[in-house]
Amino acid sequence: MDRNLITGSALTAVFIALSVVSFVWTPFDIETLDIAGKLQAPGGAHLLGTDHFGRDILSMIMMGARTSIAVALVAVGIGMVLGIPLGLLAAARRGTLLDEVIMRGNDLIFAFPSLVIAILITAVFGASAVNAIIAIGIFNVPVFARLTRGAALPLWERDFILAARVCGKSAARISVEHILPNITNLMIVQGTIQFSLGILAEAALSYIGLGAQPPTASWGRMLADAQTLVSIAPHTALIPGFAILFMVLGLNLLGDGLRDWLDPRLRVARL
Repeated sequence: MDRNLITGSALTAVFIALSVVSFVWTPFDIETLDIAGKLQAPGGAHLLGTDHFGRDILSMIMMGARTSIAVALVAVGIGMVLGIPLGLLAAARRGTLLDEVIMRGNDLIFAFPSLVIAILITAVFGASAVNAIIAIGIFNVPVFARLTRGAALPLWERDFILAARVCGKSAARISVEHILPNITNLMIVQGTIQFSLGILAEAALSYIGLGAQPPTASWGRMLADAQTLVSIAPHTALIPGFAILFMVLGLNLLGDGLRDWLDPRLRVARL
């Protein structure tokens, strides 16, 4: 197996394990404040130290991993559930008005960065993790729609699709039975990449106060709280920063490894 795939899988598995364990156990309760024990250096009872409220940073990292993974996972799910059918529909109706409407709608969404969409949503509904999911999910829809359409268009010219049409299969049935299975690998790889971008987007939104709200733990919120403490307690900023770094690195390596592993041309070359 590719080294990128192994390394990425290992890094991703560590953070997923931390998030799963946080459902049943954390070293300390993150909602319990201990002002007398604030800003402790890593070591002792608090393996990664404490923050400005005396909360255990390891417990915050575990709970923050759960928040980041949940937000990114649901947001990517929204993008795939809505974007892939739109892309298949646009490819099946290529060159028609429907295709043009779908693709220009995607271009319209791309014109607004996810952060701007989040600000607009927050101004109407208020800051929360749910609104962050909606904002990131909306931005993922055109990504999967364009990728699906681009991957499906060449397949519509292949002989096995022509044979299916001769057999009387409808465009919708061909899309589901023949087009989608042939682009699933590409969607999986893109899903891991968008997942890593979702982690970054959630951290960015939480950093500026538009994501998960206290007492819900978030890596972005941890960075925002620690930005004035770097000179006296650098671990409060470095630890969540490295958590984001390694999580995103693991997902990107996983995506690269999956791309190489699932590509039949590279598989033949390795053999």
